[in-house]
Parts: sequence; structure tokens; C-alpha cells
Amino acid sequence: MDELEIEFVLDTQLERDSIFLGELPLCRLLLINDKQFPWFVLVPRRAETYELYHLSLQDRVQMMDESCDLSAALADGFNATKMNVAALGNVVKQLHVHHIVRYDTDVAWPAPVWGKQSLQPYTEGEIESIRVKVNALLEAKLSFTPVV
Repeated sequence: MDELEIEFVLDTQLERDSIFLGELPLCRLLLINDKQFPWFVLVPRRAETYELYHLSLQDRVQMMDESCDLSAALADGFNATKMNVAALGNVVKQLHVHHIVRYDTDVAWPAPVWGKQSLQPYTEGEIESIRVKVNALLEAKLSFTPVV
């Protein structure tokens, strides 16, 4: 079966832990369901892709563009102290890149956010508020298609 015949499927752990916000030209944009941190994830819609080098050169360039543009929009829109951007894949092997807005006042600062605190899910109202904010930030700067 060649690459064109294999359909993109989001990893079940990412699906459980996140809220689908929309699509960029290459990547799906997710919000991790933890209101302690504005924590977003880009997942390239490419089947069976586990590492950046698994992407074609064109997709790598697109992924970097989307990641940098997302980071800039989030940093400005959420007044970040620092953006943490990482692709680890130790638990979820599907290629995904975390974009975490950090503040020097957040509960994990200056340590990494992983494994330090229990997740605190968003309320429906908080999710809607984040959707509105992200849509406004990204529609102007990126080819972003929000979930309707």
C-alpha cells in the first residue's frame, strides 16, 4: 500500500486529551484539554508519520512555517513569557508538535509542564472562548479553517 492509499488517523491518546480546533494547510490544530496552560498541538495530516524526517521536504518546510506562525500568533495573542515548542513522541509516537504558552506565573514555571500537575479540563464556556480567540489570531495570519 503506498502513502496515497493510507488514510491519516489521529492517535487515540491525542484524540482523548485534546479538542479539535481546525485545520491548517498541512496540520490539524488541537488544544490540550488542560486549562492550566494554553497548550496547542500541530499534527501533520500524513499517515504513519512518526518523525520530522518522515515528511517530504515540501511538508517539512510547510510544517516549520505553520509552527513558527502559530508560535508567533500565540505568543502575541496570549502575551506569553516564553513559548515552549517541542516534538517528543515518547508516549504518542505519531508526529506532533507541542506549542505551549508559558508564563513566569504558571504552576509549573520554570520546569516543563509534563507530569507535574494533574490535568484540569476546560469548561464548555472556556473552550468556546479559546476557539474565538484562536480563530481571530489565526484567520488573519494563516490559512486556518476552524471547526464549525
